[in-house]
This record gives sequence, C-alpha cells and structure tokens, in this order.
Amino acid sequence: MKKIILAVATAATLAVTALAAPAPAEARGGRVAAGVGLGLLGGAIAGAAIANSGGYYGPGYGYYGGPAYYAGGPCYWQRERFWDGYGWRVRRVQVCN
Repeated sequence: MKKIILAVATAATLAVTALAAPAPAEARGGRVAAGVGLGLLGGAIAGAAIANSGGYYGPGYGYYGGPAYYAGGPCYWQRERFWDGYGWRVRRVQVCN
C-alpha cells in the first residue's frame, strides 16, 4: 500500500512540475531595451535618494572655514583640520598659552 501511495504522489508531483514549468525567455519587441531603461531609471532614482539623504560626507566630516577661536580665559577651544589617512576631518582642540 505504501508503494502505491508513493508512486501516485511521485506521478502527481511530476505532472504538476511539467504543467507549471516556466516558458523560455524571449527577447523580442523591445523588451530588453525597456528592461535596461527601467533599470537605469530605478538606479538614478535610488542614487538621488541616497545622495540627498544628508549624510554625504560621512561621520566626522564637516565644513572647515578656517580657525574658529573661542575666548574664555587663558585657554580656548579651536577647530583644527587634520588628515586621518582617509580624508580631511575637523576636531576641536583646547589651546592654552
């Protein structure tokens, strides 16, 4: 009995697989050009969204407009630009005279 049920299940599986097999791909009528065009359009939209996200310079980078001095006693804070091996970064350092 188990062999008959197994044979019927195997036959049903093969029949469903044969009927549900996808058709071979064809490239006619401009479908390739449409796919390439839509892919480029989607990439442009995604790239614009990433570029306008506000985090273009990454963490730690900022605008450097020259030294910024903070008065307040014998010591003051100054913004200093330095090269960290990957790019220019800005940090605040305390300067005491």
